[in-house]
Amino acid sequence: MTDTRTTTTAAPAHFIGLMSGTSLDGVDGVLVASADGRVLAEAYLPFPNELRETLMVLQAPSENELHREALAANALVRIYAECVHKLLATAGLSAADVTAIGAHGQTIRHRPGEFDGIGYTRQLNAPALLAELTGIDVVADIRSRDVAAGGQGAPLVPAYHQAMFSSDGETRVVCNLGGISNVTILPAASLGQPVYGFDCGPGNALLDGWAARHIGQSYDDGGTWAATGRVDDALLGALLSEPYFRQTPPKSTGRDLFHAAWLDTHLASFPKVSPVDVQTTLVALTAQCVAHDVLRYAPDCKGFYACGGGTRNQTLMQAIAARLPGVTVATTEALGVPPHQVEARAFAWLAERCVARQPGNLPSVTGAKGPRILGAIYPR
Repeated sequence: MTDTRTTTTAAPAHFIGLMSGTSLDGVDGVLVASADGRVLAEAYLPFPNELRETLMVLQAPSENELHREALAANALVRIYAECVHKLLATAGLSAADVTAIGAHGQTIRHRPGEFDGIGYTRQLNAPALLAELTGIDVVADIRSRDVAAGGQGAPLVPAYHQAMFSSDGETRVVCNLGGISNVTILPAASLGQPVYGFDCGPGNALLDGWAARHIGQSYDDGGTWAATGRVDDALLGALLSEPYFRQTPPKSTGRDLFHAAWLDTHLASFPKVSPVDVQTTLVALTAQCVAHDVLRYAPDCKGFYACGGGTRNQTLMQAIAARLPGVTVATTEALGVPPHQVEARAFAWLAERCVARQPGNLPSVTGAKGPRILGAIYPR
Protein backbone atom coordinates (compact mmCIF):
# COMPACT_ATOMS: atom_id res chain seq x y z
CA MET A 1 0.00 0.00 0.00
CA THR A 2 1.37 3.40 -0.95
CA ASP A 3 1.74 5.96 1.83
CA THR A 4 0.13 9.10 0.48
CA ARG A 5 0.74 11.25 3.57
CA THR A 6 2.69 14.41 2.96
CA THR A 7 5.47 15.62 5.20
CA THR A 8 5.33 19.22 6.28
CA THR A 9 8.38 21.18 7.27
CA ALA A 10 8.03 23.30 10.39
CA ALA A 11 8.38 27.02 9.82
CA PRO A 12 11.57 28.61 11.16
CA ALA A 13 11.23 29.63 14.79
CA HIS A 14 11.52 33.26 15.81
CA PHE A 15 11.59 34.73 19.30
CA ILE A 16 11.14 38.25 20.61
CA GLY A 17 12.92 39.60 23.66
CA LEU A 18 11.65 42.64 25.56
CA MET A 19 13.65 44.29 28.32
CA SER A 20 12.96 47.35 30.42
CA GLY A 21 15.58 47.72 33.11
CA THR A 22 16.24 49.64 36.30
CA SER A 23 17.09 52.79 34.35
CA LEU A 24 13.32 53.15 33.78
CA ASP A 25 13.85 54.89 30.46
CA GLY A 26 12.00 52.62 28.04
CA VAL A 27 11.81 49.18 26.45
CA ASP A 28 14.35 47.55 24.14
CA GLY A 29 13.06 44.85 21.82
CA VAL A 30 14.64 42.42 19.37
CA LEU A 31 13.25 39.80 17.02
CA VAL A 32 15.67 36.90 16.69
CA ALA A 33 15.88 33.98 14.27
CA SER A 34 16.31 30.90 16.43
CA ALA A 35 18.28 28.93 13.84
CA ASP A 36 21.32 31.21 13.82
CA GLY A 37 20.67 33.89 16.43
CA ARG A 38 20.45 36.69 13.87
CA VAL A 39 18.58 39.82 14.92
CA LEU A 40 16.00 40.48 12.21
CA ALA A 41 14.64 43.64 13.80
CA GLU A 42 15.24 45.86 16.80
CA ALA A 43 13.18 48.64 18.37
CA TYR A 44 13.30 51.03 21.28
CA LEU A 45 10.29 52.84 22.72
CA PRO A 46 10.75 55.42 25.50
CA PHE A 47 8.41 55.51 28.45
CA PRO A 48 6.06 58.51 28.71
CA ASN A 49 7.02 60.74 31.63
CA GLU A 50 3.84 59.87 33.52
CA LEU A 51 4.55 56.13 33.36
CA ARG A 52 8.18 56.62 34.30
CA GLU A 53 7.18 58.68 37.34
CA THR A 54 4.64 56.04 38.38
CA LEU A 55 7.22 53.27 38.05
CA MET A 56 9.64 55.29 40.15
CA VAL A 57 7.04 55.75 42.89
CA LEU A 58 6.24 52.03 42.86
CA GLN A 59 9.85 51.24 43.79
CA ALA A 60 8.82 51.93 47.40
CA PRO A 61 5.64 51.52 49.48
CA SER A 62 3.00 54.08 48.58
CA GLU A 63 -0.71 54.74 48.99
CA ASN A 64 -3.06 52.47 47.05
CA GLU A 65 -0.08 50.82 45.38
CA LEU A 66 -1.89 47.60 44.35
CA HIS A 67 -4.31 49.60 42.21
CA ARG A 68 -1.55 51.81 40.83
CA GLU A 69 0.60 48.78 40.08
CA ALA A 70 -2.19 47.08 38.11
CA LEU A 71 -2.84 50.16 36.00
CA ALA A 72 0.87 50.71 35.45
CA ALA A 73 1.27 47.09 34.35
CA ASN A 74 -1.43 47.53 31.73
CA ALA A 75 0.17 50.77 30.51
CA LEU A 76 3.59 49.12 30.38
CA VAL A 77 2.31 46.17 28.39
CA ARG A 78 0.62 48.42 25.84
CA ILE A 79 4.07 49.85 25.14
CA TYR A 80 5.47 46.31 25.00
CA ALA A 81 2.78 45.42 22.45
CA GLU A 82 3.57 48.49 20.39
CA CYS A 83 7.22 47.44 20.40
CA VAL A 84 6.26 43.93 19.23
CA HIS A 85 4.18 45.29 16.35
CA LYS A 86 7.04 47.55 15.34
CA LEU A 87 9.43 44.59 15.31
CA LEU A 88 7.07 42.50 13.19
CA ALA A 89 6.59 45.33 10.69
CA THR A 90 10.34 45.90 10.38
CA ALA A 91 11.06 42.20 9.87
CA GLY A 92 8.11 41.70 7.51
CA LEU A 93 6.74 38.89 9.67
CA SER A 94 3.36 38.13 11.24
CA ALA A 95 2.48 37.07 14.77
CA ALA A 96 2.14 33.49 13.50
CA ASP A 97 5.85 33.48 12.62
CA VAL A 98 6.92 34.07 16.25
CA THR A 99 7.07 31.19 18.71
CA ALA A 100 7.12 33.30 21.87
CA ILE A 101 7.91 36.63 23.45
CA GLY A 102 10.27 36.77 26.42
CA ALA A 103 8.91 39.70 28.45
CA HIS A 104 10.97 40.48 31.51
CA GLY A 105 8.62 43.08 32.99
CA GLN A 106 9.63 46.03 35.14
CA THR A 107 11.32 45.20 38.44
CA ILE A 108 9.73 47.18 41.25
CA ARG A 109 10.93 45.11 44.23
CA HIS A 110 13.78 42.64 44.56
CA ARG A 111 14.20 41.06 47.98
CA PRO A 112 15.50 37.49 47.52
CA GLY A 113 16.48 35.51 50.58
CA GLU A 114 14.68 37.81 53.02
CA PHE A 115 11.79 37.24 55.44
CA ASP A 116 11.33 33.46 55.11
CA GLY A 117 14.69 32.46 53.68
CA ILE A 118 13.24 32.69 50.17
CA GLY A 119 12.01 36.24 49.85
CA TYR A 120 10.62 37.43 46.56
CA THR A 121 11.24 39.34 43.37
CA ARG A 122 8.50 41.37 41.72
CA GLN A 123 8.43 42.29 38.03
CA LEU A 124 5.44 44.44 37.12
CA ASN A 125 3.85 42.91 34.03
CA ALA A 126 0.54 41.87 32.48
CA PRO A 127 1.55 38.93 30.29
CA ALA A 128 -2.02 37.76 29.63
CA LEU A 129 -2.80 41.18 28.19
CA LEU A 130 0.39 41.09 26.12
CA ALA A 131 -0.63 37.72 24.65
CA GLU A 132 -4.07 39.16 23.92
CA LEU A 133 -2.70 42.28 22.22
CA THR A 134 -0.08 40.49 20.11
CA GLY A 135 -1.50 37.03 19.40
CA ILE A 136 1.81 35.48 20.47
CA ASP A 137 2.69 33.17 23.38
CA VAL A 138 4.36 35.10 26.19
CA VAL A 139 7.03 33.83 28.58
CA ALA A 140 7.04 35.96 31.73
CA ASP A 141 7.76 35.78 35.48
CA ILE A 142 11.22 34.60 34.51
CA ARG A 143 13.06 35.25 37.78
CA SER A 144 10.77 33.77 40.43
CA ARG A 145 11.54 30.06 39.90
CA ASP A 146 15.21 30.66 40.63
CA VAL A 147 14.23 32.53 43.81
CA ALA A 148 11.92 29.67 44.80
CA ALA A 149 14.92 27.35 44.45
CA GLY A 150 16.89 29.44 46.93
CA GLY A 151 18.61 31.62 44.36
CA GLN A 152 18.92 35.35 43.93
CA GLY A 153 16.87 35.36 40.72
CA ALA A 154 19.53 37.67 39.34
CA PRO A 155 21.50 38.19 37.34
CA LEU A 156 20.03 35.79 34.77
CA VAL A 157 21.89 36.99 31.69
CA PRO A 158 25.21 35.21 32.53
CA ALA A 159 23.90 31.98 30.97
CA TYR A 160 23.38 33.88 27.72
CA HIS A 161 26.75 35.60 28.10
CA GLN A 162 28.36 32.17 28.43
CA ALA A 163 26.66 30.95 25.26
CA MET A 164 27.62 34.03 23.27
CA PHE A 165 30.86 35.48 24.60
CA SER A 166 33.03 32.81 26.27
CA SER A 167 36.49 32.06 24.89
CA ASP A 168 38.57 28.88 24.95
CA GLY A 169 41.79 30.76 25.52
CA GLU A 170 41.11 33.72 27.83
CA THR A 171 39.10 34.80 30.81
CA ARG A 172 36.60 37.52 29.94
CA VAL A 173 34.25 39.71 31.92
CA VAL A 174 30.96 40.95 30.48
CA CYS A 175 29.53 43.91 32.37
CA ASN A 176 26.02 45.26 32.04
CA LEU A 177 25.99 48.97 32.86
CA GLY A 178 22.27 49.42 33.39
CA GLY A 179 20.53 51.10 36.31
CA ILE A 180 22.46 48.57 38.40
CA SER A 181 25.86 47.28 37.27
CA ASN A 182 26.52 43.56 37.12
CA VAL A 183 29.36 41.39 35.90
CA THR A 184 29.63 37.94 34.38
CA ILE A 185 32.98 36.24 34.84
CA LEU A 186 33.68 33.83 32.00
CA PRO A 187 36.78 31.74 32.76
CA ALA A 188 38.62 30.44 29.74
CA ALA A 189 36.49 27.49 28.61
CA SER A 190 39.56 25.25 28.52
CA LEU A 191 39.89 25.63 32.32
CA GLY A 192 36.55 23.93 32.98
CA GLN A 193 35.69 26.38 35.77
CA PRO A 194 32.15 27.58 36.54
CA VAL A 195 30.79 30.91 35.40
CA TYR A 196 30.16 33.52 38.07
CA GLY A 197 28.08 36.66 38.03
CA PHE A 198 26.56 39.13 40.43
CA ASP A 199 25.41 42.72 40.86
CA CYS A 200 28.28 45.06 41.69
CA GLY A 201 26.20 48.03 42.81
CA PRO A 202 24.79 51.19 41.23
CA GLY A 203 25.15 51.78 37.52
CA ASN A 204 23.11 54.53 35.90
CA ALA A 205 20.36 54.74 38.52
CA LEU A 206 22.05 57.26 40.80
CA LEU A 207 23.75 59.09 37.93
CA ASP A 208 20.50 59.58 36.04
CA GLY A 209 18.58 60.65 39.13
CA TRP A 210 21.18 63.24 40.08
CA ALA A 211 21.34 64.60 36.53
CA ALA A 212 17.55 64.93 36.44
CA ARG A 213 17.59 66.82 39.73
CA HIS A 214 20.35 69.30 38.84
CA ILE A 215 20.54 69.77 35.07
CA GLY A 216 16.97 68.90 34.15
CA GLN A 217 17.92 66.03 31.86
CA SER A 218 17.00 62.38 32.21
CA TYR A 219 20.69 61.45 31.97
CA ASP A 220 24.12 63.03 31.63
CA ASP A 221 24.59 62.68 27.87
CA GLY A 222 27.99 61.08 27.24
CA GLY A 223 29.04 61.92 30.78
CA THR A 224 29.93 65.45 29.62
CA TRP A 225 28.68 67.10 32.82
CA ALA A 226 30.55 64.67 35.06
CA ALA A 227 33.70 65.28 33.02
CA THR A 228 33.77 68.90 34.23
CA GLY A 229 33.83 68.02 37.94
CA ARG A 230 36.25 66.31 40.29
CA VAL A 231 36.02 63.30 42.55
CA ASP A 232 35.48 64.11 46.21
CA ASP A 233 37.52 61.39 47.91
CA ALA A 234 35.85 61.77 51.29
CA LEU A 235 32.38 61.42 49.80
CA LEU A 236 33.51 58.47 47.69
CA GLY A 237 34.85 56.75 50.79
CA ALA A 238 31.55 57.27 52.58
CA LEU A 239 29.58 55.82 49.67
CA LEU A 240 31.90 52.84 49.47
CA SER A 241 31.25 52.07 53.14
CA GLU A 242 27.92 50.54 52.13
CA PRO A 243 27.95 46.93 53.50
CA TYR A 244 26.59 45.51 50.23
CA PHE A 245 29.95 46.07 48.55
CA ARG A 246 31.64 43.74 51.04
CA GLN A 247 29.13 40.92 50.66
CA THR A 248 30.37 37.86 48.83
CA PRO A 249 28.48 36.42 45.85
CA PRO A 250 25.92 35.19 45.11
CA LYS A 251 24.31 38.56 45.60
CA SER A 252 21.97 40.93 43.80
CA THR A 253 20.54 44.36 44.45
CA GLY A 254 18.42 47.10 42.93
CA ARG A 255 16.61 50.35 43.66
CA ASP A 256 15.45 48.80 46.93
CA LEU A 257 18.91 49.83 48.20
CA PHE A 258 20.50 52.27 45.77
CA HIS A 259 17.96 55.06 45.50
CA ALA A 260 17.88 58.83 45.93
CA ALA A 261 17.25 58.66 49.68
CA TRP A 262 20.32 56.43 50.10
CA LEU A 263 22.42 59.05 48.35
CA ASP A 264 20.86 61.96 50.23
CA THR A 265 21.60 60.30 53.55
CA HIS A 266 25.29 60.24 52.70
CA LEU A 267 25.28 63.72 51.21
CA ALA A 268 23.95 65.19 54.46
CA SER A 269 27.49 64.89 55.85
CA PHE A 270 28.99 66.64 52.82
CA PRO A 271 26.96 69.83 52.31
CA LYS A 272 29.75 71.70 50.56
CA VAL A 273 30.26 69.24 47.69
CA SER A 274 28.95 70.87 44.51
CA PRO A 275 26.35 69.09 42.36
CA VAL A 276 28.79 68.50 39.51
CA ASP A 277 31.37 67.04 41.89
CA VAL A 278 28.71 64.71 43.26
CA GLN A 279 28.06 63.52 39.71
CA THR A 280 31.75 62.95 39.08
CA THR A 281 32.02 61.08 42.39
CA LEU A 282 29.07 58.88 41.44
CA VAL A 283 30.88 57.97 38.21
CA ALA A 284 33.89 57.02 40.33
CA LEU A 285 31.64 54.95 42.62
CA THR A 286 30.29 52.84 39.76
CA ALA A 287 33.71 52.50 38.14
CA GLN A 288 35.37 51.58 41.43
CA CYS A 289 32.77 48.93 42.32
CA VAL A 290 32.99 47.31 38.90
CA ALA A 291 36.79 47.38 38.66
CA HIS A 292 37.25 46.15 42.23
CA ASP A 293 35.06 43.12 41.56
CA VAL A 294 36.88 42.34 38.31
CA LEU A 295 40.28 42.49 40.01
CA ARG A 296 39.05 40.45 42.97
CA TYR A 297 37.14 37.70 41.19
CA ALA A 298 38.79 37.63 37.75
CA PRO A 299 42.44 38.64 38.30
CA ASP A 300 43.40 36.86 35.06
CA CYS A 301 40.85 38.81 33.00
CA LYS A 302 42.16 39.77 29.56
CA GLY A 303 39.04 41.35 28.08
CA PHE A 304 36.33 43.48 29.67
CA TYR A 305 33.25 43.96 27.48
CA ALA A 306 30.46 46.30 28.53
CA CYS A 307 26.84 46.50 27.41
CA GLY A 308 23.81 48.52 28.43
CA GLY A 309 23.05 52.21 28.42
CA GLY A 310 26.11 53.09 30.50
CA THR A 311 28.36 52.32 27.53
CA ARG A 312 27.26 55.66 26.07
CA ASN A 313 28.74 57.45 29.08
CA GLN A 314 32.30 57.92 27.89
CA THR A 315 33.38 59.42 31.22
CA LEU A 316 32.24 56.23 32.96
CA MET A 317 33.89 53.94 30.40
CA GLN A 318 37.16 55.85 30.73
CA ALA A 319 36.97 55.68 34.53
CA ILE A 320 36.58 51.90 34.38
CA ALA A 321 39.45 51.54 31.90
CA ALA A 322 41.73 53.63 34.11
CA ARG A 323 41.12 51.18 36.96
CA LEU A 324 41.81 48.06 34.87
CA PRO A 325 45.38 48.48 33.60
CA GLY A 326 46.47 45.80 31.16
CA VAL A 327 42.88 44.76 30.41
CA THR A 328 41.24 45.37 27.03
CA VAL A 329 38.17 47.51 27.77
CA ALA A 330 35.57 47.66 25.01
CA THR A 331 31.86 47.12 24.42
CA THR A 332 30.23 43.88 23.29
CA GLU A 333 30.25 45.36 19.79
CA ALA A 334 33.80 43.98 19.62
CA LEU A 335 32.31 40.50 20.12
CA GLY A 336 29.63 40.97 17.48
CA VAL A 337 26.64 42.09 19.58
CA PRO A 338 25.69 45.78 19.84
CA PRO A 339 25.66 46.76 23.53
CA HIS A 340 22.06 47.99 23.46
CA GLN A 341 20.83 44.59 22.21
CA VAL A 342 22.40 42.26 24.74
CA GLU A 343 19.73 42.29 27.46
CA ALA A 344 16.77 41.97 25.07
CA ARG A 345 18.54 39.18 23.17
CA ALA A 346 19.15 37.39 26.46
CA PHE A 347 15.43 37.32 27.26
CA ALA A 348 14.57 36.08 23.78
CA TRP A 349 17.10 33.31 24.44
CA LEU A 350 15.57 32.58 27.86
CA ALA A 351 12.11 32.38 26.28
CA GLU A 352 13.42 29.85 23.80
CA ARG A 353 14.90 27.82 26.65
CA CYS A 354 11.58 27.87 28.49
CA VAL A 355 9.60 26.71 25.46
CA ALA A 356 12.11 23.89 24.92
CA ARG A 357 11.91 22.97 28.65
CA GLN A 358 15.61 23.64 29.13
CA PRO A 359 17.12 25.30 32.22
CA GLY A 360 17.91 28.99 31.95
CA ASN A 361 19.73 29.74 35.19
CA LEU A 362 23.29 29.09 36.35
CA PRO A 363 23.33 27.93 39.99
CA SER A 364 26.98 29.01 40.24
CA VAL A 365 25.72 32.56 39.63
CA THR A 366 22.43 32.78 41.51
CA GLY A 367 23.01 30.25 44.28
CA ALA A 368 19.90 28.25 43.37
CA LYS A 369 19.75 24.59 44.42
CA GLY A 370 20.14 23.51 40.81
CA PRO A 371 19.27 24.23 37.19
CA ARG A 372 15.67 25.32 36.71
CA ILE A 373 13.36 25.99 33.78
CA LEU A 374 12.54 29.68 34.07
CA GLY A 375 9.30 31.42 33.21
CA ALA A 376 5.57 30.86 32.94
CA ILE A 377 3.92 30.57 29.51
CA TYR A 378 0.80 32.58 28.70
CA PRO A 379 -0.70 31.12 25.51
CA ARG A 380 -1.84 33.40 22.73
